[in-house]
Order: sequence, then structure tokens, then C-alpha cells
Amino acid sequence: MTAHGPLRLELRGISKQFPGVLANDHVSVQVGAGEIHALLGENGAGKSTLVKMIYGIMQPDQGEIVWNGETLRIASPKAARKLGIGMVFQHFSLFEALTVLENIALGLDAKISQRDLETEIRKVMDQYGLKLDPQRVVATLSVGERQRIEIVRALLLNPKLLIMDEPTSVLTPQEVEQLFETLRQLSAGGCSILYISHKLHEIVALCETATILRGGKLVATCDPRKKTSREMAELMIGANLKDVSKAQTSTFGASKFEVKSLSMPKRGDFGVALHDISFDVRAGEIYGIAGVAGNGQNELLEVLSGEVVSQNSGSILLDGKALGHMGPSDRRQLGLCSVPEERNGHAAVGEFNLTENTLLTARQRKGLVANGMIDGGKTSGFAASVIESFKVKALGPTSLAGSLSGGNLQKFIMGREILQAPDVLIVSQPTWGVDAGAASAIRQAIVDLAAKGSAIVVISQDLDELLDLSDTMSVINLGRLSPPRKVGTISIEEIGLLMGGVHAH
Repeated sequence: MTAHGPLRLELRGISKQFPGVLANDHVSVQVGAGEIHALLGENGAGKSTLVKMIYGIMQPDQGEIVWNGETLRIASPKAARKLGIGMVFQHFSLFEALTVLENIALGLDAKISQRDLETEIRKVMDQYGLKLDPQRVVATLSVGERQRIEIVRALLLNPKLLIMDEPTSVLTPQEVEQLFETLRQLSAGGCSILYISHKLHEIVALCETATILRGGKLVATCDPRKKTSREMAELMIGANLKDVSKAQTSTFGASKFEVKSLSMPKRGDFGVALHDISFDVRAGEIYGIAGVAGNGQNELLEVLSGEVVSQNSGSILLDGKALGHMGPSDRRQLGLCSVPEERNGHAAVGEFNLTENTLLTARQRKGLVANGMIDGGKTSGFAASVIESFKVKALGPTSLAGSLSGGNLQKFIMGREILQAPDVLIVSQPTWGVDAGAASAIRQAIVDLAAKGSAIVVISQDLDELLDLSDTMSVINLGRLSPPRKVGTISIEEIGLLMGGVHAH
């Protein structure tokens, strides 16, 4: 029994081993009927492995799963759904060219006519206040609306347990509040919710119990409403969390990086066109760009970094020098470094070792190549200094990039760019998928670089991160940038409206 009454789900001593990794080590969890239960931990703590076993995607090596008092083996996701276990994944599995109705039909196990299914969908949406037109084509929907499809699909099963994996990572603040209302309503109706998120303030606002994993082991169970976000983060990392130390009042230098009326046509079926983007970053200033995923962030980073060149050379200026026509190497030579969102295969090559990955972007600024010859000692030495300065967990410069965890590879990539002492650093999602301790270290390094006079552009979906780091902020929506606002003069609600496409004039 729990505070909610009968146990809905109990995990007893669950263990799961992969080659070289004990992902779950005798983990025991209890979830009551109608309970909203958080599952917390750093990357690699074992959260995803645990929920995949509950949903029947994989089987435990040891331990028992008890469902409504009965010990059983959940053989497959279909078997899990039959029991009443639904799951909404972080990455949506939707077909862009099909309608909402067609996408939902594809995800159902039972055969049902389109007319009856549409009736059922409308009934579920009315019950939970979810607005969605079943006949709309998915390609025309916002990210928040797409997530509603996944939720409606899960709710049609009338679930007894709903697993949600990072459900708010691409939502505006207003969409998050709508989602929470739906989850509270489900909970009141007796549905248990297992909620995975790295956004600890959401856990405090929504959940009644939190199970915290570290290194595959259960380290704490607590009531998040009686803990601060910081206390939970420290339980997750097993250490004290350092605050980002930033000067309260900053004096900025002259304009260092200027973007003037930058427009780019849409590339490919799902690309986003950029429309008349202008902003100005001064020496020592951190300029934040918020936005829901898929609104032109990647396209903007590509054109600012030089991966895509602008037709108008004067649309991008560094210290007054036009560089819109230059490629990435020439821009780096002038002092512009960048970090794309995707670390695997874009920011780093998994099959290359760390020394070779260092060479990819630092060869000019760190003088690693002379007369066409690579200076092996210098290159290896620079890789070693990145590993040491950014506390990267790796065996050394000869470690393959692909052998590092996501968080450690991100620390290496950020360190590689920051230690080049760029005049301008443009970075997308600097702490994406890294744990609280590593995120804090990366943010501090960005603040320290700005304090030395660099101009920094941070593109991020993490509003807390942007508010923590930025001096000035804009929002990108459908390839358009809102006017800059000084951080401290704009509310979360205003940012959310801009992220949702309500433009201030």
C-alpha cells in the first residue's frame, strides 16, 4: 500500500546487465494507484533501461515486476498495452504526411473503423480538454500539438499506468501547463504516472514521489514537494552543486558580432526559411536565443558558423569585417568558433579519437598544422588540456570519441572550442543531455569566456539555462527573431507567447 492506496506497480530487485555496464543494480520501486511518480537521475543512471523493461521492450536479468499484486513477465510493448501500460516517448513516432486520425490508427493494436475511432478520439479530447483536429495533417502541427497525438493515442487504451519520457523538452511554458492539467486529471481518475524529466522545478510542481537513481542504483526516494531542485540535483550527482558565478552588473565593450537583415530560403521539404534576422552582440555579452525545436535554430547556426554561406557577405560582421561569404575555416581563423546541436557526427566523429577530433576545428587557431604537416605532440597536448580543464572522463587523448558518454563528449566539444579563446562563440544546446554537475561546469566556462571579452550567442530550448546565462534575449519562431530584450525585463509568460508564435509589435 502507498499513500494513494493499493500498489499499481512494484519493481523488486530489478537488475539489467549490458556488456561492460550494469545498467540497473537491484532497483526496487513502488508506484501507487493514481500516483504521479518521478524517476530521476543523470544520463546513464539507468532510467531508460528501467522503463523499457516496464513497457516490455526488454527483459530484466534478475528481479520481479509485480502488476496489481500479480508477478508477471511483460513480454512485449503489445503485452504492456494490453495490461493498461501506455508510454509517450521523448521522440515522437509520427508520419508527417498523414492526418492525426491516420497516425493514431497506426498505433493501435485493435481494428476499429475510422468513423468509430474519430468518435473515440473526440470523446477523449473532450474529457481531457485536449484541442486537436483529427483531420489535420501532422506536418501542419506545432510540436505541442504533435505531442497531444501521442498522449491521445495512449489515453485511448484507458491506461492504468502512463510512462512519460522527457515530455516537456520541446514545449512552450503554456503547453507545459496544459500537459500538467491533463496529467493531474488522469491521476485524479486513478491512472498512475511515471514521469522522467531533467527539469527539476517541474518535478517539484507536479510529482508526489521521486525515485532517484545514480549509476544504476537506487540512492533515494523522497517527496519532491518537500525538497528544493538543488537538493534533488545533489542527490542525483552525489556531490554539491556549484552555482554559476556571474557578475551582477556587466559593462560591455563595443559591438563585436553583427547580423544584419539575414534571410535564407528554406532547404529541403522540412527545412525552415530565415526571415530578415538582425541582432548585435557586444564584447563580453551573452545573447540568448530561445525557441521550440524546429523553428530555424539549426538553420541559423549553420549560416552563422559558415557551413551554409550567405548570398550577402555584409549580413554577418565580426569586428566590422564582412564574413557572410566565408566558410567555417576562414571564420575560425578570424575568431568565430561554433558548436552545433548534434554532437555525434556533426560536432565530433565517433570513429576518430579525441586528438583527431581536436584537429577538426582547432588546427588554425592553435597552430596544430605547419606547412601541411600535423604537429602530433602539439595536437595531443591540446586534447589532453581539454580533457583536464573540463574534467572529461576519458582514458586519454587516444580514446575514441564514440566511447565517451554523451555528457563527457559534450564537455570535450565545448572545451575544444572555449580553449581556442574565440572572439565570438556560437553554441546550440550547450548542456543538452548532460547531468547537473557537467551542465554547471559548462555554463560557468561560457560565463568566464564572456568575462574575458568574447561575444557569445547561446541557442537553447532550456529557458532556465538562458535566463541564468544571458544578458539579452530573443525568441526564434518560424525563422523570425523577436526584438532583443534585456534579461530581467521579460517574463516567462511573454517568452512562452513568443515561442508559440504570438509576436510583439
